[in-house]
Order: sequence, then structure tokens, then C-alpha cells
Amino acid sequence: MTEPKEKDKLLHEAERRQERHKTRLREGEPSVARRLAQIGVLGWIIVLPMLAGIFIGRWMDGTFHSGVFWTAPLLFLGLGVGCWAAWKWMNSA
Repeated sequence: MTEPKEKDKLLHEAERRQERHKTRLREGEPSVARRLAQIGVLGWIIVLPMLAGIFIGRWMDGTFHSGVFWTAPLLFLGLGVGCWAAWKWMNSA
């Protein structure tokens, strides 16, 4: 029987979990300060794209005299980008 070129996704994830478990046993649990730092980074990953959307939207609204026509959609676009980036960051570890 020949081995497939690519590993089964379930097998790959099981191996990844086993490696993380070995690392956790070897290095111990992260400190409270490290956990708080991770939460802070996660917050900034979400907030910065939202602030960029607000800034760009306010500039466009001021330029085109359009009220909040651009600010609101760009705020929500920034929220979507920030949540997507946070999701990718959490799942990459």
C-alpha cells in the first residue's frame, strides 16, 4: 500500500495537538501576564482596523460633504477585517 502524497487533515490536526501538548508539558502553563498580553493584542487587532475605517470615512465625508455616508460602512468593514484577523491570529497558534 502506498502512502498518500498529502496527510489526512484529521491526522495532521491530531499531530499538531500532540506537539502542542508536549510543548505545554515541557514549558508549563503561560503566566497570567502573558495571557493578559495576548488579550490586549487581540483587542488591538480588532480595534485598529475599526479606527482606520472611521478615520478614512470621516476624511471622505468631509471631502465629499456626505454626512456619515462613508464613515458607517467603513467602520463596519474595519470591524469585519479586525474580527477576521483576530480569528486567523487565534487559530494560527
